[in-house]
Amino acid sequence: MPTLRVERSAEQPNRPTSNWLGRIGQNSHVIVIEGIYLKMKNKVLRLFVVAMILSFGVSAVAIAQKPASSPRPAGSLLSSLPPSDAVALVNVARVLDEAMPKLLADNPAKLAEVTNELERFKTQTGLDARSFEQIALGFTYKYPRQGVTKISTVALARGTFNAGAMVAAGRLAANGKYVEQKYQGKTIYIFSFDRQIRLFGVWNMNLSDLAVSALDSKTLTLGDVASVHGVIDSVRTKKHANADLLALASRDPNAILGFGGNISGPLLENLSLSNDTIARELTAVRQVYGTLGMTSTDLELMMAARTVDTYSAKNLGDTVEGLKQLGAFFVNRLTAAKGALAKTALNNLKTTTVGNELQIRTAVAQSQIAPLMR
Repeated sequence: MPTLRVERSAEQPNRPTSNWLGRIGQNSHVIVIEGIYLKMKNKVLRLFVVAMILSFGVSAVAIAQKPASSPRPAGSLLSSLPPSDAVALVNVARVLDEAMPKLLADNPAKLAEVTNELERFKTQTGLDARSFEQIALGFTYKYPRQGVTKISTVALARGTFNAGAMVAAGRLAANGKYVEQKYQGKTIYIFSFDRQIRLFGVWNMNLSDLAVSALDSKTLTLGDVASVHGVIDSVRTKKHANADLLALASRDPNAILGFGGNISGPLLENLSLSNDTIARELTAVRQVYGTLGMTSTDLELMMAARTVDTYSAKNLGDTVEGLKQLGAFFVNRLTAAKGALAKTALNNLKTTTVGNELQIRTAVAQSQIAPLMR
């Protein structure tokens, strides 16, 4: 499952450098999120840069996934998720046939690579990512020890699929390491891969066991066994545990990506902020949400932090404006393509305080994303 780890670390020459940020400084903090490796001395700046660049990074990865279809109500799909700390909804239909061809128009080799990965995933699992319209993700945070945050993920996919083809392909790909499990009247197929697999041909995941179950004729759930059990229980009892997060993640039905999450005390503690003022301001944040949209030329990102009161939102906005200025110095350390992207994101960044919410908006040209998708 995807893992976020924040820890103190001296120079680690054997660790791979991040494709997004490169190597910066020594004796700094380290953040590992699904294989992304970040090092920064300034921990306050780190939070800002991680939020901005990772948001575009994750969105760009999501865009590695039919013409845009009329948006379908997302509520029923998101509401089938088990209790989660954060949720996200990806419009696969727009990503595959609209966004990806645009972003990789000048890079046919990469576009062919993505197409091949989609075909490979279909061969391995019997699932065609192109047949799915939406994917809902539920994230649960765990804290095995101080400074370490692990995120377990469960996915729900809405579309068309053939259960027989899925089982046949999964058996073949798992070399016979396959079992069926009955739970609450549903059949769960558990495949043992013991190797890396790209979920839906896009997300790299190191899996030992992948549990898959059909909730109905058009909805599939994937994850570890416990997470799939949680989804089946949620659907059976019709208890929608994530009502607030569901509303946050589905605010814009035309978005390519929408997300919403709760901010807990342990999550903030694991960031190990040394600046007491910043730490205090962040403890006032209760929820975050946002969307990624796409116009004919740009990618548009909106992020919002919901705080305990208007005073906290205003203070946080002042801090973000200060970090924006610090970010301008950091941009100069990046390579040309990365620097151009970061500079545009910072120049276009606007903050607005609405009641107890701080809203941050920015945009970058699609042509600036394309060089980084290699």
